[in-house]
Formats: sequence, structure tokens, C-alpha cells
Amino acid sequence: MTLFQKVIDYFKIFSDRKLLAFMGSGLIVSVAYMDPGNWGTDIAGGASFNYDLLWVVWLASGMAMLFQYLSGKLGIAGYSLPELVREKLKKKWLVLSYWILAEIAILATDLAEFLGIVVALNLLFGIPLLFGTYIAVADVLIIILLTQKRFRTLEQAFIIFVSIIGLGYVYELFITKPDVPSILLHSVKPILTSQSALIAVGIIGATVMPHALFVHSWLIKNKIIGNHFGSKSKILKYHLIDNVVSLTIAGFINAAIIIMSAAAFYQVANVATLDQAYTTLIPLFGKFAAIVFALALLSAGISSSVTGTLAGQSVMDGLTGFRISLWIRRLITRFINVIPVTIAVLLGIEPLKILVLSQVALSLLIPLPLIPLIIYTSNKSIMKELVNKKITTIFAIIFGIVILGFNGYLLYQVIFQGVGI
Repeated sequence: MTLFQKVIDYFKIFSDRKLLAFMGSGLIVSVAYMDPGNWGTDIAGGASFNYDLLWVVWLASGMAMLFQYLSGKLGIAGYSLPELVREKLKKKWLVLSYWILAEIAILATDLAEFLGIVVALNLLFGIPLLFGTYIAVADVLIIILLTQKRFRTLEQAFIIFVSIIGLGYVYELFITKPDVPSILLHSVKPILTSQSALIAVGIIGATVMPHALFVHSWLIKNKIIGNHFGSKSKILKYHLIDNVVSLTIAGFINAAIIIMSAAAFYQVANVATLDQAYTTLIPLFGKFAAIVFALALLSAGISSSVTGTLAGQSVMDGLTGFRISLWIRRLITRFINVIPVTIAVLLGIEPLKILVLSQVALSLLIPLPLIPLIIYTSNKSIMKELVNKKITTIFAIIFGIVILGFNGYLLYQVIFQGVGI
């Protein structure tokens, strides 16, 4: 089959009703790439370096697409990444150690989402950060409501969450009137200086999240159980389309954050945090623009928080076989997150600075899912007919080295040079 015929074949799939029934898992995973933790880095990048780092967003999105595609392939092959790790490690102490580290990664991720919700509540309703930390615990109720009937309801809810974020930034771009020629230029022209390197590292280093790699395989595996989507090759095509569409949306939203920040804040205001972005938007573009920004942040925090909970469930199910209900797990996670945020507020520490520690933890722990994912999807005895092509494995290894290299540099700067993200 020629390349042209393959393209035509994929376009025919868009008329297949089963594709619409299959899509949704990619959307749930995609919010990991537009969570509040990424917002701060993107805003700082646009405010400080104009459109210069736009190319980094597109590069990071491309790498994320590949690894999420590989994770989903594991699910189609009948495995979740955590359970496959348990099967291959075998020794209990190794599995237990891996599980503890994976749980730390989930908690570090969820902390960023938690902070996003707390800050959004403060911006929208003036709720003090201390009280907001306890109100944000109630997002467990959202999970209960969305998952008590069927999982498809949760996928449909994510369409609303992502739509709010996306439409919010369409509006922000409309009123800030960015420079379109500069956007096109810096999307393809790499510019990196010693000053912008750390932000670039932050964007790439925090892009491929451990929890997103864990959960995608688990979501796909559970989705195809009991459903008749067709052969594995047909499901793989559905997955590829779902993955590309969902992560393209996430990539555009991340790009929109940098573009909006460049258009609104570059050489106008010193903006480094989410609350500064909100308050700076008011005199420049009006109260409504700031409210739209905060609503999008709240949607990002809640939706990515749900994804984090599902990731925690996949890790626990796969590595320990021990299952607890999502709402109990959510309450436990939330109360654990309340502690560092409460301490920070009481000591007068800027809560978003905690994101530095959470991103450092994620940088340390990204090899946990990344390395096994590349190894397992390249193993024919595991993947059978779904095994990676050599070119896919080569790109996965190159991208993996790039991500691990960027994360290593980020850790060096933060830990040894005392530089904040």
C-alpha cells in the first residue's frame, strides 16, 4: 500500500461510527499537557521572551504524541504499563519500591493541579488561599458524579472542560491581537539563549508526565474490554487518530498560552505567576478577560486533577492488585496535598513556588514509565503484531534521550545553581 493510499484509508475511518465511540481516552490524557503546572512556565516564557520559545511547544507536543501513542499501543496489546512492570520485575521488593516511587510521581503531579484549583478560586471569588485548600478537596464530588454511572460520561465531561480552556484562549488571543507573522516565524525558527534556556527546559522537561504514560495504557485496555471495535489493527488506527487529535488540541492550547502572554505582557509587565497574569490582564484588557483566564485555569485544574486520580488508580491496580474506590483515593490524595499548601500559606510562602519542588520530583521520576515503555513496545513477544517498527523505536529512543537530558539539566539548575522554574 502506497503512502497516498494509507492517507486515503485513514480519511475513510473518519466516517466510521466506531471511531466516535472509541475516542475519549486521548482527551482525558491530553489535559495532563495543559495543566496548571504548565501554565506558569508558558506564561513566563511568553512574558519574558516574546514568541521566541513557541517552537519548543511544538517540539514538546510532537514528542508527547509519540510516547502517548506507544502507551496506548500497550493497552491495545492487552496490558497496562503498571501491570506489565509488575510482571517483568517479579521480585516483591522491586515492585514495592517501584510502586512507592510511582505514587510519589502521582502526588507531585496532583499537587500542581490542586494549586491551580486553589489559585483559580482565589482569583474568581476572592477566597483566601488557606480556605481554598479545603474547598478544593471537594472536587472529589465531581469525580463521584462523573463516574457513578458509566465511564463514557467522564469522557463527555472532558469535552466540556477542554472546550472551556480552548474557547477561553481563543477569546484571549482575539482581544490581545498577537503578531501573526511572528507566530509563524517562531513556530519553525529555533531561538535559544542562555537566558531562555531554563524556561525551554521547563517546557520540554515537564511535558511528558509520568502519570499520563501510566494511565493511557490502562484507559485503552479497559475501553476495549467487552467492546467490539474490530481487529487490533483497526483499533490501532482509531487510537492514532484519537491521540493525534487530542494532543494537537493540547499543543495549540499551550501555544496559545505563550502567544497570549507574549502579546499581552512582553515589555509591558513583569509576569511570573498565574495571579500576576490575572491582575495584569484587568487594566490592559478588562475584567472579563481576566475572568475568562481564571475560568480556564479552574477547568484545567479540575480536569487534570481527575486524570491524576485515574492514573493513581491504574498504578495501584497494576502494581499491587489492590483496588479502592476512586473517591476514597481522591480524599486521601487531597488531604495529603492540603498539608504542604497549608504550611506554605501560613508561612507566607508563595504557593506556586511549591510547583518547583513538584516539577523537580517529576523530573527525577520520568524514567520510571518512559524507559519500560520504550523497551516493552519494542518487544515482539509482548506486542506481537503491534510491535514497534524500527523507525518508531529509533525516534522513541532519541526523544527519550532528549527528554531525560533536558530533565537532567533542569535538575542541575534548580538543585545546584539555585535557579527557580
